[in-house]
This record gives sequence, C-alpha cells and structure tokens, in this order.
Amino acid sequence: MSEKPIVYLFWFAHEHLDFRRAEINSILEMYNINIQINAQKDYPYWLVTATSEDAIKKVANRAVSLRFCLELWASSEKLQDLHNGLRLYPLEKIRKHITKDKSFKVSIETFCKHFSQAEKIKKIESFSYLPLEGPVKLKNPDTTLCYIEFYGLKPNNIPDEPYMYFFGRLVANGQRELIQKLSLKNRNFIGNTSMDAQLSIIMANQANVKSSDLVLDPFVGSGSLLVAAAYFGGYTLGTDIDFLMLHGRTRPTRITQKVRGKDDSIIANMNQYELTSYHLDVLVSDFSRPMWHSNFRVDAIITDQNQLSE
Repeated sequence: MSEKPIVYLFWFAHEHLDFRRAEINSILEMYNINIQINAQKDYPYWLVTATSEDAIKKVANRAVSLRFCLELWASSEKLQDLHNGLRLYPLEKIRKHITKDKSFKVSIETFCKHFSQAEKIKKIESFSYLPLEGPVKLKNPDTTLCYIEFYGLKPNNIPDEPYMYFFGRLVANGQRELIQKLSLKNRNFIGNTSMDAQLSIIMANQANVKSSDLVLDPFVGSGSLLVAAAYFGGYTLGTDIDFLMLHGRTRPTRITQKVRGKDDSIIANMNQYELTSYHLDVLVSDFSRPMWHSNFRVDAIITDQNQLSE
C-alpha cells in the first residue's frame, strides 16, 4: 500500500535564482525521486507534494540553494484562515512529534519584513491553542515548528499584511552551512578566477557527483570545483595549461599576501578539508592536444563555462 501524499514547503535562499530549479532537478534525478512541484518564478518558496519524508531529507542533504523544508500543516492568504486550518489539523499527526517527553520550539520567519523580538513572541503566543506540552528548548529541540509570513518581493513597497502565511514542522535544513565551510575567504590556495563556493557546490550537484565517481575539470585553475566534487565523494582529476597556477607560482591573489606560501597548491586545499584521499592528480595539459587514451572515461566533467568559452 503506497503512502498518502504529503505537502511540504521548500524555503530557499533568495540568491542565484536561475540555478535553483536546475540544482533541485539534478538531485531528484540522481536519487530517482518523484515529487510534484508547485512554484512561481522568483518566489522564495515551493509547495512540494511527496509520499516519502526520507526523499525530502535526501534532497535537503544535498541542496545548497535550499534553506529548509517543512511538513506543511496549514497555509493561507488570511491569518484567521491559517489558524482555522491549524485547529482542524489532525491531532494524531501532531502527537507524533509533540508529546510531554519531546522538547520543542516555535521559530518565526519573514520575507521582506523584520519584526522585533517582542513582536515575534506575541506571534508565537497566538498559537497557544496547539497541544504543545513538552519542554521548550531553543537549541536543538526534538521538534521545531515554524511560522512564516511572506510579504512579497518588493522591499520598497511592503504591504501592511502578508500575501501568504505558512505553518509547519521542520523536516530538514539545506546545506547552507557548507557555503561557509568551503568559503574562499578561508581557503589556503585561491586564484583570480577561483569559483565561488556556492556555485561550485551547485555545479557538483548539477553534475550528479556521488560517491566513487571519477570527476574531471579540464580547466582546473586553483581547483574550486574539485573541492566541491570531492566533498560529495568524487575522485577528482584536473588539467590546466597554466603551469604556474598548478604549481602555486603565480602572484598572490590576496592583497595582504606578498608571496605565495610553500603549500599553495590544490592538494593543500584538499588537505585543509580532509579530502586528500579523493584527489588523484592535476596535470599540465593543452586541451587542444588530447592526452587521454581513447578508452579513458569519467563519470562527470565540471568546469567554468567562461574558461570553456575562451
């Protein structure tokens, strides 16, 4: 017997909008996940229908454009209708996640508007009719409930009331913290054309890079794309015509750095993130003269489009 479809809310970071759909579609393809998506262009949220919460978690465990996913308990264009919908939400479904033995918290999210802490507390108190019996725990609770108000896309023309209200249970967070972890600001070895960490991760997702894949960047530069591919378990290989870059002998990119360090190299980046075992090698190569055996095959090729066009 198949599971009954459940509506989830995907809430995105409002950046790199053109890559959002491509990243999610690639992850769905990689895991052979079938979901129904109801989305409006440029909105920070999607309504997603799926039969498996595990499938939703798989998507969130790879997606860097995604902030979080909710199991949607109620949504409406009117606040009173939202509360009415919550009052009608089946109690047995709430009891699966809210009991005397489970800690919880209620978080407030807004889009295009900010509230003071006092205002947020007042909004939280408006849900006092819910059977929230367990202890409140603000850090790492067993269950997180989320209330969201969406005020549109025009920060210079904010309406008095939201266009949409949402309330639901947090199912999973996206991989936004990975952006900071792989940030170029903290990376040992970078160059003038080093790919932004977030875009590198999105490209690795679009290439469906998974554990044990062989991944090639033919214009590798300082290896940003290889770092993202290795993080997802791909064995990485790169080539580049720039001998000085591959050997860390170019002029330093950071204005505070006068000379390159002895460990300025792609392998140093892999060491930094404890990904050395996924790094095969980088080679000096002119791409106009193929160096590979005719039977050489890789699972994915990821590279900077600007480099490719040149």
